[in-house]
Amino acid sequence: MSRQRPTLADVASAAKVSVSTASLAFSGAGPIAAATRQRVLDAAVELGYSGPNPLGRQLRRGRSGIVGVVVGDALKRSFRDPVSVQFLDGLVGTLGSLGLGVLLVPGPSDPSQPAVDPLVESAAMDVAVVMWGGTSDHPVQDVLQRRGIPTVVVEGRREEGVVTVGIDDRNGMAEATRHLLALGHERIAVVTLPFDASRREGIVPPERLSQIDWEITRRRLAGVTDTGLRPTAVYETPASLVEHGHAAGLELLRGDDRPTAVVCHSDLLASGVVLAARELGLRVPQDVSVAGFDGLDLPWLAPDVLTSVAQPLADKGAAVAHAVEDLLAGETPVHRELPVTLRVGTTTGPAPA
Repeated sequence: MSRQRPTLADVASAAKVSVSTASLAFSGAGPIAAATRQRVLDAAVELGYSGPNPLGRQLRRGRSGIVGVVVGDALKRSFRDPVSVQFLDGLVGTLGSLGLGVLLVPGPSDPSQPAVDPLVESAAMDVAVVMWGGTSDHPVQDVLQRRGIPTVVVEGRREEGVVTVGIDDRNGMAEATRHLLALGHERIAVVTLPFDASRREGIVPPERLSQIDWEITRRRLAGVTDTGLRPTAVYETPASLVEHGHAAGLELLRGDDRPTAVVCHSDLLASGVVLAARELGLRVPQDVSVAGFDGLDLPWLAPDVLTSVAQPLADKGAAVAHAVEDLLAGETPVHRELPVTLRVGTTTGPAPA
């Protein structure tokens, strides 16, 4: 049989002190003579005792040291998206410097699965981060509120009592659209992020435009229409992936009445549209201009460099981590909105004559 792991009580007995005194020797707090502390530490070395269980210490403080990050999508999709990866890099790196660990909680792979993962109901976490917050009445946020877990919502709706960190994406989409209008484009189509958890795909009928549940999609589409543009078509995608942008491009760019420009809610969707245009024999930007959102480096799209609205992904993750830090300190973080910048590449040009 394997030897049982020595306990703090074993160390205290070997050092001929009380358990509370032995605990003080390891914590470094409280009045304890240097000679007594050394005797306890020597006994620990002799017994092979490595120190108190950190989980137990955290729980005694009423903290788990864990931040639950509710991804909001299946992990296999999220980790194919550089936007999620770069955001998580900024978030996890900053939380690590604060001595906090991360529990990733996936979202459903498809609409038939439960909207709330069991980990949201039961896992120990000091603060929760809800990525790509859809709506304030999402069942995940209902569960977290019922459990009394402070929450930071990423790019969610600004409401009283909800801590949010976001970007100025509405104005960013408006700037990208104005860029296309200034180039003389009048027939402009839009490729959007999902409208809701149903994750439909295809041309959006007019009545569905009033049924957008996800705040990010609502803001970015509003940015387009803020310019006064009435899109020739709106194509909804189930996720921000290249293949969905490719499908949208094939649908939108076939036929003589195709748009002369397509503005997309993400760079992966926009790159898919560029690939579809190439497949259809269209020149970018001479025959069709394409703009995206995120500011990703996409070397595999060469020789094209995507015109895009760049957002500070790692800085956004760090900002969320500092909001978590404020909540743990008992403070109420203010809403923070990070700026975005239009970067003109090679995929947009004057409207064809």
